[in-house]
Amino acid sequence: MPATRLDPIDRKILAELQADGRMTNVELAKRVGISAPPCLRRVRSLEEKGYIRGYHADVDPRELGFEVQVFAMVGLQSQAEADLRAFEERCRSWPLVRECHMLNGEVDFILKCVAPDLSSFQSFLTGDLLTAPNVGSVKTSLVIRGAKDEPGVPFDTLEARLAQTP
Repeated sequence: MPATRLDPIDRKILAELQADGRMTNVELAKRVGISAPPCLRRVRSLEEKGYIRGYHADVDPRELGFEVQVFAMVGLQSQAEADLRAFEERCRSWPLVRECHMLNGEVDFILKCVAPDLSSFQSFLTGDLLTAPNVGSVKTSLVIRGAKDEPGVPFDTLEARLAQTP
């Protein structure tokens, strides 16, 4: 369902929960300007409709000993739908792969990987990724530092766009 079918209160609920998914329902209701019972009903409805996919803690990989972050650009030998799905399923089974996105262009997929150290990543690369069925090429780029890591969507941009819609 497009965001235009959500009313301003639902969008405000989503924006607030995206910023802080741990707040109580009472605090959320106060921030969006409604009482707690209808706020909870709205949150549950947003969850059921798939707008809210889950809640999680944003952990710091480096603090937990995952010093290496790598983007791997993967080219497949076949882009038949069954082969694409098989590769996506394989990516879901690899713990070091934290994100997997199919792309349009020179590469078929980009993977965001984390590992405790370079040798662990190299073992994954040579033992799993490069030997996976249908993988034709892999190019990797080691992350030196990150400048921005913001999950979710920019609600202020959404609101501005909706305000311009007649």
